Amino acid sequence: MELHQLTPAKGATHKKKRVGRGPGSGHGKTACKGNKGQRSRAGHSLKIGFEGGQMPLSRRVPKRGFHNIFRREFTTVNLSQLNAFKSGTTVTPEELVRKGIITKVNEGGVKVLAEGDLKSVLIIRAHKFSSAALAKIKAAGGTVEVIGGAGSR
Repeated sequence: MELHQLTPAKGATHKKKRVGRGPGSGHGKTACKGNKGQRSRAGHSLKIGFEGGQMPLSRRVPKRGFHNIFRREFTTVNLSQLNAFKSGTTVTPEELVRKGIITKVNEGGVKVLAEGDLKSVLIIRAHKFSSAALAKIKAAGGTVEVIGGAGSR
């Protein structure tokens, strides 16, 4: 087979619809554009959202709320999930990903929350801790290390 012998598969291509070629074509006279008006003219283009001079929907609907561009999104981990580690282990965000407890670390870092109880003594390294989680970790005999970097400002 040569390069000049290649053709598309049967039924893969369609003939271009030729509009405005007389009444016999079925697409004659107005060429499928309806009757008069701005959209039937050549060179027609309107801004997105233009509604013929009527106040556009995007301006009729009231704006509410606020989007904080400095918000940091944390990946959260509960204390009950940390029971998967043996006593004496150093728990880091990389270890959490490796163990499958979290899928990825968000740009804010990892935050440890206090849901559940910690049954083993662990050294936990994370970007942020809730105050209740800190108390539970200390009560279980574990230690806490706050990581700077990704989530610190």
